[in-house]
Amino acid sequence: MKGSTVLEVGADGVGVIAIINPPLNLLTYDGIDDNEVVKLTWQVDWTGANGKFSAGFDVTAFGGSQERKGAPPHTSPDLSSPLTWDNVLAARKPLAAAIDGPAFGGGLEIALACHARVATSNAQLGLPELQYGIIPGLGGTQRCPRLVGLPKALEMMLMSKRVSGKVAQSLCLVDAIAPADGLLSTARCWALDILQCRKPWIVSLYKTDKLEPLAEARMILTLARIQMRKQAPNLTHPLVCIDVVEEGIVSGPRSALWKEAEALHELRQSYTCRSLVHFFFAKNGTSKIPGISDTGLQPRKVCKIAILGGGPMGSGIARVFILSNYRVILKEVNKNCLLAGIGRIKSNLQSHVNKGKMTQEKLKTSLSLLKGVLDYDCFTDVDLVIESHLRPVHVMPFLKIVRTRRTSLQVIVDLLDVGKKIKKTSIVVGNCTALQSAGCSSLTQTPMLLVEHGADLYQIDQAITNFGMPMGPFRMVDLVGFGVAIATGIQFLENFPDRTYKSNLISVMKEDKREGESTCKGFYMYDDKHNASPDPDIVKFVEKARTMSHVMVDTKLRNLSDGDIVEMIFFPVVNEACRILAEGVVVKASDLDIASVMSMGFPSYRGGILFWANSLGSRYICSKLEDWSKQYGKIFKPCAYLTECASKGTSLVTEMKQTTYPSSSSRM
Repeated sequence: MKGSTVLEVGADGVGVIAIINPPLNLLTYDGIDDNEVVKLTWQVDWTGANGKFSAGFDVTAFGGSQERKGAPPHTSPDLSSPLTWDNVLAARKPLAAAIDGPAFGGGLEIALACHARVATSNAQLGLPELQYGIIPGLGGTQRCPRLVGLPKALEMMLMSKRVSGKVAQSLCLVDAIAPADGLLSTARCWALDILQCRKPWIVSLYKTDKLEPLAEARMILTLARIQMRKQAPNLTHPLVCIDVVEEGIVSGPRSALWKEAEALHELRQSYTCRSLVHFFFAKNGTSKIPGISDTGLQPRKVCKIAILGGGPMGSGIARVFILSNYRVILKEVNKNCLLAGIGRIKSNLQSHVNKGKMTQEKLKTSLSLLKGVLDYDCFTDVDLVIESHLRPVHVMPFLKIVRTRRTSLQVIVDLLDVGKKIKKTSIVVGNCTALQSAGCSSLTQTPMLLVEHGADLYQIDQAITNFGMPMGPFRMVDLVGFGVAIATGIQFLENFPDRTYKSNLISVMKEDKREGESTCKGFYMYDDKHNASPDPDIVKFVEKARTMSHVMVDTKLRNLSDGDIVEMIFFPVVNEACRILAEGVVVKASDLDIASVMSMGFPSYRGGILFWANSLGSRYICSKLEDWSKQYGKIFKPCAYLTECASKGTSLVTEMKQTTYPSSSSRM
C-alpha cells in the first residue's frame, strides 16, 4: 500500500503505525490518516517500512509551482494543526518512534512529537526545510529546542545539519539506541514502560529543562540573526525561523505553533521557495537524460584512473578519486614534480585527520590507492585517463561530461556513474567551443565595458556580491589570475568576434606587473593574509585603457544603480544561455540552471540563470538588450531564440521545446 500508513496491533497491545512510501517513505497529503492517529486506543510505535523512517514531506508539496497530490494549493496536512496533536495527546496513550535510516523534516517532527524516540546508531536525523525556502512546520521549531537546547536546535535548523543516531542520543534528541533487528521491539518496550510508569511520560512541547534562561536565550537568538544576515543577506526565511523559535520562548509553545503554521503558509508561496524547489528538482533531474538514461545500459566497472599532471589541480583530482576508493596513477614529467604532487595530497589528507574529519586508518587506506609514475607503462590497463586543468576539481561540486559526435552511449553512462561515485552533479553537454567560457566571458566582458565607459569598478563588484554571487567580476579575475582571464577572452574573441568587447584594461595592468591575487596586486591590493582592499591607483589604468579604446565617459553609466548593474551584467549571460539552448548544446534548460549555480556561483535561491530570467520575462530582457545594443554595441544584441520568445511573450524554457535554430557560431 504505497503512500499510506498501516496500523497493526500486536499481542502485547502495542499498535505499530508504519509509513509505507518507498524508497524513502516520503510523507504525502493523502498518505497519513490523521483520523486513525487521533482515534488511538493503543499505545503506539511510529516507524517506517524497509529500514527507513521517513525523509520528510515530498518536495512536490512545496513551492507553489509543483503539483500537489491530494491537497489544494498552499494548505498543510491536518497533522500540522496544534489541535490535532492535542487530540492525540489527550488519548493518554504513549507514542514511541522507532527510527532507522533517514528521519528528516516532517518525518523527524513526527518523531519529536512522540513521548520517546529509539534509533539505530547510524540513523540520520535532521530538519532541512530551510534548504527549500521554508521552516519546519509540524512543531519542529518548538520541540527541537526543548529537547536539545537552543544553540544545537538552531544549528540543526538554520544550517540544515544532520546528526547520526549515536550523536542524537548524546544530545537527548533520541532516548535510546538499538540494533536494527531489535529496534521495533525496543520501541515497543519503551511504549509499555511509559504506560506502566517505569519510564517518564515526557511531552516534548512542554519540556523546559534544556532551554536557556530568557536573557541568555535572547542573546543566542540575536547572535543567530546577526550570523544569518551576514551569511544570507538576501534571505528572510532563516530570520522567520528564528522569530518563530523566539515566540515559543517568550510567549509559550502554543502561541508559537500557530505562528509557525502561518509562517509556513506564507513562505511556501514565496519566490525563494519556488526557486529552491526548482533547483532541487533540476539537480535531481540531471541524471535523467533522454536517449541515455532510458536505454537500459548499465555502467561498466571503473577501477583504475590515470591522471596526467600532479600540480594543484591534478593532485586535487587524485584526492577526489582515492577518497572514493578508486586506484589512481599520478603521472608527472620528473621526480621533483611527482614528489611535490604526492606531497600535496598527503598534506591535505593529513590536515583532515588533524581536524578530526578523517581517521588515520582512512588516511592510510586512501594513500595505498595512489601510485606515482614518470612514464606510461602502467597505463595499459587503466579505465579512465584525466588531464588536469585550471578548475579546482576537489572543491567543485559540478562535473561537465562533453559528448562529441563519436562518443558512445556506454561511455556516457560509465562517466555518469563515476560522477555519482565521486559525489559530483553531472550534466551532459555538446562539444561546445565556449560553453564553459561563455558565461564567464559575459561576466567579465560587460564589467570591462562598463568601467571603460565610466562606471565605478568597486560599485560593480559590490552590486554583484549583494545580488548573491560569491564575489564580484573584478575580484574573480584577480583570484583566477590575469593569464587565465586573457586566455579565456582570446578564445571567446577568436570564436565569437561579432559579440565580443575587447578591453585593454587587463593588458595595461599587466604592464605594471599586476597579475591578480598571486602577485598581491590586481584590481585590488592584497595583504599577506590575502585580504582585498580597493586600490586608488586603478583610476590611472582605467583612464589609459579608455584612451586606447577611444571611449568617452557616459554619464548614464557613471550613475548606474545596483539594479541596473545587475541587469547589464547578467542579461548578456542570459543571452548566451539562450544561444546554448537553441543550438542543442544541453538537453534541458534546467541543466543550465545547475551549471550557473554550481560552476558560476549564481545564487541557488534565485533558481539558476534561466529560472531567474523567466521571472523577469523574455520581453523585458530582450527590450533592455536591444536598447543597450544600440548604445554600446553587439555584445548586447539579443539572439534569435530570445527575440522569438519575446515576440511571442513565451517562457524561455517552454519555447525551447518548439523552436530550434541552425548553429551559426560553430559551437557543436
